[in-house]
Amino acid sequence: MAMKATARFIRMSPTKGRGLMNQIQGKPVEDAFSILKLSKKKASLPIRKVLSTAVSNAQNDPAIREMKDRVDTSDFFVKAAYIDGGPILHRIQHRAMGRIYRIRRRTSHITVELGLKNQKV
Repeated sequence: MAMKATARFIRMSPTKGRGLMNQIQGKPVEDAFSILKLSKKKASLPIRKVLSTAVSNAQNDPAIREMKDRVDTSDFFVKAAYIDGGPILHRIQHRAMGRIYRIRRRTSHITVELGLKNQKV
């Protein structure tokens, strides 16, 4: 069972967040939060928000609630984390001699999936 959270249409280039996503993938949730909190990159804040939403979704999942053992945030790990490109907002900038340069404002879709450490499949 995998719990998932997504954030769509984030005004950030996908390449800026892929390095951080590779760092937190496969790590326990507490380690992933500490990596994102100590990072100076712009992408760390939206990724941290999506990760906290995924943890909240996991704790409120009916299958997790029915388990006999109490599930804590330390029982989850980041199963998959990726950033896909969203739609590109096209803008123009006027240049000399009647030319136009295109400005591309990129957007991202952030997805984080969590799994249980000691899950019996």
